[in-house]
Amino acid sequence: MSTPDTGRRSLLRAAGGFTATAFAIASLASLSACDKHVPGGPPIPKLKFNAVDITGADYARQLALKDFDGKQRTLADFKGKVVFVFFGFTQCPDVCPTTMAELAEVRRRLGADGSKVQGVFVSVDPERDTPEVLKAYLGNLDASFVGLTGSLDQVDATAREFKVFYQKVPTPGGSYTLDHTAGAYVFDPAGRVRLFVRYGLGVDALTSDLRQLLAS
Repeated sequence: MSTPDTGRRSLLRAAGGFTATAFAIASLASLSACDKHVPGGPPIPKLKFNAVDITGADYARQLALKDFDGKQRTLADFKGKVVFVFFGFTQCPDVCPTTMAELAEVRRRLGADGSKVQGVFVSVDPERDTPEVLKAYLGNLDASFVGLTGSLDQVDATAREFKVFYQKVPTPGGSYTLDHTAGAYVFDPAGRVRLFVRYGLGVDALTSDLRQLLAS
């Protein structure tokens, strides 16, 4: 079991570990405020978000893992919804449960539109996060959330596609915790990646951003 100190260290290391992701995001954010273009698609109107706008990013495009019921899932399965993809692990003491609990609150605040928001939790700890563990964990937060997992190689490949950092950190007693990127990706109803949500953005700001994507 991770201690609070371990959790704080995990968050700090995660914050420093996704420097490459932050650099890519900053580069995209410096683009013109004009409408953005996604290859093969029409221009996307420029909106003002609280999270980091990464519309047109050339990463975070492929995701193919099994859910906790053993069904293969891809991003295409969630088209028509705003999709919130977060990488974490069920024994995470603070960042993961806080992030997913805030998303559950956002869905509640959106009222009927909350059903058009899909939470997707990708486990970076497949050794301990069995399908049964994932299902119970997410079910306690929001029954609509989907948990995804796979082999270590599959999780590694997915994390690289999303530019997500994670690594094991040994803890006393022979166990381990995980440092990981403390942020999430948001896709619009057309299945295009639009936002990188930094940890700590807050429920009000996230609700506003998702409401815009649902309206657009």
